[in-house]
Amino acid sequence: MPSTSPPTTATADRRLATLGRRIHARRKALKVSATTAAEAAGLSRMTLHRIERGEPSVTMGAYMNALGALGLDVDVVTSTEPPTLAPLPGGIRVADYPQLRRLAWQLDPATELTPKEAWGTYERNWRHVDIAALDARERQLLADLARSLGRKPLHV
Repeated sequence: MPSTSPPTTATADRRLATLGRRIHARRKALKVSATTAAEAAGLSRMTLHRIERGEPSVTMGAYMNALGALGLDVDVVTSTEPPTLAPLPGGIRVADYPQLRRLAWQLDPATELTPKEAWGTYERNWRHVDIAALDARERQLLADLARSLGRKPLHV
């Protein structure tokens, strides 16, 4: 059952509604189902729908996961402007790693992920990785990510 919404101002309500509409529009533009987008974000389908409606009771972390799953991020927002969405910055280009590309299908191949975002993508979706298809470069990436982030290596 969803939590009770905190009291919000009319401006905050409008901004959340705008953000939700933009998330919804991005998902539709990518032709991604709500179920698939929610799974990629680590959310329930219902939570994704609540985000797309701009409900204030949804945690900020859930909003950020939904944005990240759709290849978006929130730019700096001033008090009078609605949030703008931009591609995520980073350093690991999705197109350079075949299995990462399969896992991050919803992102533009030129998108660059931070090490933490790349690791999270592999970790959340490991069951979909074709381990036999991992080339030496991608195996090395996984080992480097685990070491640099202090994580237990994935079973490669």
